[in-house]
Amino acid sequence: MSQPRLVIPVTAYGVLLVAALQTLVVPVIGDIQAALGVSAAAASWAVTANLLAAAVFTPVLGRLGDLRGRRPVMIGIVILVLAGSILAATTTSLPLLVIGRVLQATSFGLFPLGIGVLREELPAKRLTGAMALVSGMLSVGAGLGITVTGLLMRGEGADYHQLFWLSTGMSILGLIGVLLLPRRPAAATGKLDWTGAAVLGLGLVLLVMPLEQGNTWGWASPATLGSLAGAVVVLALFVLMERRIKQPLVTTRMLRHRPIVIAHVAGLSTGFAMFAIFLSVSALVQAPPSVTGYGFGSSVLAASLVYLLPGSAGGIITAPLGGRLVIRFGAKATLLIAALLTAAGFILLAVVHSTTWEVIVGSVAVNTGVMFGYASLPALVIQNVDRTETGIANSVNSIFRSVGMSLGTAFVVTLVTRNLIPGLPVGLPQESQFRLIFIVGAAVALVTAGVVGFLLPRSRPAAQLTVPEVEEEEAAGAAGVEVPAALVARQKTA
Repeated sequence: MSQPRLVIPVTAYGVLLVAALQTLVVPVIGDIQAALGVSAAAASWAVTANLLAAAVFTPVLGRLGDLRGRRPVMIGIVILVLAGSILAATTTSLPLLVIGRVLQATSFGLFPLGIGVLREELPAKRLTGAMALVSGMLSVGAGLGITVTGLLMRGEGADYHQLFWLSTGMSILGLIGVLLLPRRPAAATGKLDWTGAAVLGLGLVLLVMPLEQGNTWGWASPATLGSLAGAVVVLALFVLMERRIKQPLVTTRMLRHRPIVIAHVAGLSTGFAMFAIFLSVSALVQAPPSVTGYGFGSSVLAASLVYLLPGSAGGIITAPLGGRLVIRFGAKATLLIAALLTAAGFILLAVVHSTTWEVIVGSVAVNTGVMFGYASLPALVIQNVDRTETGIANSVNSIFRSVGMSLGTAFVVTLVTRNLIPGLPVGLPQESQFRLIFIVGAAVALVTAGVVGFLLPRSRPAAQLTVPEVEEEEAAGAAGVEVPAALVARQKTA
């Protein structure tokens, strides 16, 4: 098999690895707490540290890929992920485990770099479908991570270290694949804006930290409110700084160009929906019906295999279908369909969730909407940036998805720990809490549909982009000049 044929499977596997590493650890925080003899708050840093580090690393790695070449940066990332996996698999120290998870967080850079590789290596007629397939691996990998965790941890005496040995093997396979990618010169020239990267990283840490720790700190606590206020101030400072330097980390156009801004809003909503559906359905189906009046009393393994896996594994089919929708109807139409389908799934779950098939159908609908959203977002982003900014533009979009995931997690955890059924030895939420989760999920998706439908300019279906137009745009980007106005006008009015 020649190297070009390996591009799609290697990048798809890299993105699957990103998502699996993120969700593998989530169900075993309790096991980590018990095994290491630490508090629940301390054990949760195995997840929190990973997300905070990802927020810092992702834009830096995306821009480094633009400036230094994507293949070498991807090789460096997978080596760090491998080192982090081995460390986490061999240590019984929480600080060392957290360090291992920080190293694994560099994996988040594989997604924007993988999209950049696809844009470099594939002809225009294949690019949209390939990006959709690769993007869909984010949801497939997340579901795979939860399912594998349930399988490995199902028996007595199960050891969470098995998960990190699994990630070690997955990282080795990923490294072999990345080494086989074609060598290409860097798409952009210049220097990395390290000051801007540091300020952006600080702002993102201040934003993500309270979302992850809000239930521990208290949502109205000075720590939570102070962190969120600090995030607003620091991120505003970042925008002002980027407007005043010659080679910014994130160009002004990426901060104010309407299609890019809407892509980020949609990414936030999509991340929220994906984790809201995973966590809420898992908690709902595990509730004992004899005590709560709802749920199915499922085990963690059954919740993963029966209720969550169909929607995630279906991404192998729905992700390419999303790509076909983008090719046929354009990114805007596909993103609108995605938001409406997500809303429909949440509405169905809010109305009916008393039988297994109802929960599965609702979950599949939401996951399919997420898949279609993931299929359309990279296409929307690269339609509005030149090749020299592919890495950083998709990195910023990835950050918005990650923030959405943190919001979804925080929202679900907050609701399922409030308004508990009185008189039970273990805290279990009222059924109304799950209805509220589903109603809010539907509302977020409907607001996103409105934003996309009314504010996003119509984009030309990928199938209607001619090769000369694509080559003209990419040539302008490679030269570091603005895309010709006439070409932009033709694409907007087509």
